[in-house]
Amino acid sequence: MFEVKRVEKKIGAETIILETGKISRQAHGSVTVQYGETIVLATAVCAPPRFDDADFFPLSVDYREKYSAAGKFPGGFIKREGRPSTKEVLTARMIDRPIRPLFPDGYFDEVQVLINVLSFDQKNDPDVLAMVAASAALTISKIPFEGPIGACRVGRVEGQFIINPTYEQRTKSDLNLTLTGVDGQLNMIEVDAGEVPEEVVSAGVAEGLKVIQDICSLILELRSMTGIEKEIPEIEQDQGGQLEAALEAKLASAFKEAYRIPQKAQRMTAIKEIRTAIAEQYFPADATEEPPYSVGLFNRVLGNLEKKVFRRMILEEGRRADGRSLTELRSICCEVGLLPRSHGSALFTRGETQALVSATLGTGRDEQTVDGLLEEYGQKFMLHYNFPPSSVGEVRPIRGPGRREIGHGALAEKALQQVFPSEDVFPYTVKLVSDITESNGSSSMASVCGGCLALMDAGVPIAKPVAGISIGLISDENRHVLLTDILGDEDHFGDMDFKVAGTENGITAIQLDLKRRNLPFALLQETLLRARNARLQILQIMKQTIAEPRAEISIYAPKIISIKIDPEYIGKVIGPGGAMVRGIQEQTGSVIEIEEDGTINISCVGGDGHLKAKSIIEAMTTPPEVGRVYESAKVVAIKEFGAFVEISPGIEGLCHISELSDGYVRTVEDVCKVGDVVPVKLILIDEQGRFKLSRKAAMAELGLKDDLPERPDQGRRGDREERSNRGDRGNPPRDKNR
Repeated sequence: MFEVKRVEKKIGAETIILETGKISRQAHGSVTVQYGETIVLATAVCAPPRFDDADFFPLSVDYREKYSAAGKFPGGFIKREGRPSTKEVLTARMIDRPIRPLFPDGYFDEVQVLINVLSFDQKNDPDVLAMVAASAALTISKIPFEGPIGACRVGRVEGQFIINPTYEQRTKSDLNLTLTGVDGQLNMIEVDAGEVPEEVVSAGVAEGLKVIQDICSLILELRSMTGIEKEIPEIEQDQGGQLEAALEAKLASAFKEAYRIPQKAQRMTAIKEIRTAIAEQYFPADATEEPPYSVGLFNRVLGNLEKKVFRRMILEEGRRADGRSLTELRSICCEVGLLPRSHGSALFTRGETQALVSATLGTGRDEQTVDGLLEEYGQKFMLHYNFPPSSVGEVRPIRGPGRREIGHGALAEKALQQVFPSEDVFPYTVKLVSDITESNGSSSMASVCGGCLALMDAGVPIAKPVAGISIGLISDENRHVLLTDILGDEDHFGDMDFKVAGTENGITAIQLDLKRRNLPFALLQETLLRARNARLQILQIMKQTIAEPRAEISIYAPKIISIKIDPEYIGKVIGPGGAMVRGIQEQTGSVIEIEEDGTINISCVGGDGHLKAKSIIEAMTTPPEVGRVYESAKVVAIKEFGAFVEISPGIEGLCHISELSDGYVRTVEDVCKVGDVVPVKLILIDEQGRFKLSRKAAMAELGLKDDLPERPDQGRRGDREERSNRGDRGNPPRDKNR
């Protein structure tokens, strides 16, 4: 029997418990983490490389939320969990990013980390626990993981920071900050926030780092209890640095010249030629003797040399590949309204990075249904990011979106979600699609800028424009340089990709990808300030193209209006078996969506059917009121003295012949027939509760005219008035046969 090891400590409002030795004991590392009644299990296993010439670290992280953890069945026909949801993919990425840099350079064994949610209490999000569990499982295993890392979430409610807030507290929070750290310093953050200042984010990080130190101490305590020794991996080394010295002597100047080429395609071609030529020298096709170095070591040393030359150019010369200064933005061009049939569109170009974004407006029926551990809900705003191979001049198969595409789309979506209007202001479902048509760094932030422009072009009343920028870092032991608006090479060879999006007032989203071990707190603050300055510049450029949302939506978009009725009338509007609402939709050509709280969204494409449907529903659900105009009343009976008109289901009144028109009315049938839909105005409710209606008053109020002849001479008018007076002695008895 394995002995169960357990450590615990109060973090925030709950006690966090780490335990190993009970579950999944054949894994190389296995830990359960409990917080409240939420429990996750993480396992870590390693295996030898599948290929002898492996030159990359094959780390895979999978996070899954079992429906059974919340006592739920999966929705839909199939009751077995299938492919990972967006939430699961994003959480797996959030775990992968901080742990990946903490493995030895040249370590190419396969490592797989699996995290499963075993129990979910509907209060505490398992994603932070999953990060802690993954770190702990790797730390107590034989795998050469150079951790541990700690993780927590920080919220802010009414100006007060909350550690690991519950879902309910997060709905009231203007800051959702998830962070991980190692050695008391930051190494990953994710933020979505309601335009909070940079100082608030920094203060939130400071609060989180205190908790992270406690988490790391707990994991190290658990490791000391298990006593498992770390394996020292056998990594082929460049003995004495001989290979690196030889390659540097031959290639340093060539690499340096190549990285001074401003255009990406030409630069990559030059680099490829250098690498191909040197590889042929060391590994000739007709070689009879085995080379002194493996292909894996050669590629690793060559890559490190390339990185060294690139970084030295920036640190020592202050020179970037495209010739910009360290704080300079690439040239930016913004266009809107490119796609005539899209409801909104924008093309955002920053240097050699370009995003073509389209906006589509839909109704409530178009919203995305999200089913997970929480109760099912509808998502009314979404952003999908696509990265075709042509954007980087490559050829590869087109399949479904990968983790990177899902992650970049989610980041841009979070940045814009903060300024998206509420449903009572704008009852549309909106989908943005960002197609990256060129890529050379920071395409996710181009999607934020292009997405904002497309929303404004579509007439979506966003609170404020949003822009995004990425800040890079090049550093050594003694100095560091921040790079504004990084290129792809600066991301690849640099120490971080720090993406920040926001408005003029504050931050709406952050994502930090770190390639070094950690990021000092002072450097975080410096980066946030640099990002703010760049963001304000971009916002000014965007405003020159479109400064605010258009006043009108596209003629091709559905027209939607919302009304609120007493929930008691919902059954009346729906009718038996839905007959009433179907009839209104068929009559008006509209789509009617009714919610439980009495909110009714009415939409149509083209025409004014939504207005007609609104009038009908309001007539059904509002008590008759003198002075009100009913634009779609139905004639139900014709008499010599006038017409009986139904102003709402089951409610009728008399429109006397004298109230039909200002023109000459010989007979009622000259103006209307049974089944006609006419506008009428309620002009009187008599002592007996009968309704007197006027078509001519409604026509005048609506600015409509009849094509009836003018009134005849006074004599004939007098005869008609006499007939009218004989008939106008109160409404006659209702016909029992009607």
